[in-house]
Amino acid sequence: MGIDRTQELKRAVFLDRDGVLNEAEIRDGKPYPPADAVSMRIPTGAAEALARLKMHGYLLIAVTNQPDVSRGKLTRETVEAMNSRLRAELPLDDVFTCHHDDADHCDCRKPNPGLLVQAARQYGIDLRKSFMIGDRWRDIDAGANAGCKTILIDLGYREREPSSPPDFRVRSLPEASEWILTNSAESV
Repeated sequence: MGIDRTQELKRAVFLDRDGVLNEAEIRDGKPYPPADAVSMRIPTGAAEALARLKMHGYLLIAVTNQPDVSRGKLTRETVEAMNSRLRAELPLDDVFTCHHDDADHCDCRKPNPGLLVQAARQYGIDLRKSFMIGDRWRDIDAGANAGCKTILIDLGYREREPSSPPDFRVRSLPEASEWILTNSAESV
């Protein structure tokens, strides 16, 4: 199904899953996904922050690396159950998932922009007018590689910095949402 080029392209906020839409489990300074949908915890204020973005016309699309499927630590069904729970509790338009690991050399595993590009094609999104919110270097680099503005939710992980500096650093999803609404002329 092609995009009707006579229609204006949409704006989106792309969101990482673990650490942004749900709390990551931190061990030795590194984030890990929850074990299953039941143990997921949605951060305080996340639903309200996303609702405000939606009210201002943004598509809300989760883009998530889930390499534990490729590694045999999680099943696709478990990952899909987690994604379904988030779709049920948050005003997301869609969830795009990469189940590969680095060794698979796919274009969808962040920091590659494949998930964002795929969503842009499917929904008619202008990546230059869109934002990527993430809590890790891979998210920020994927957003930058796709041409989006980037916002890092800095949770103090012990890992490398993004290759592309984020446009803004925050401590929470509500703070990221507020920054988008304040700094995007089209959102008022």
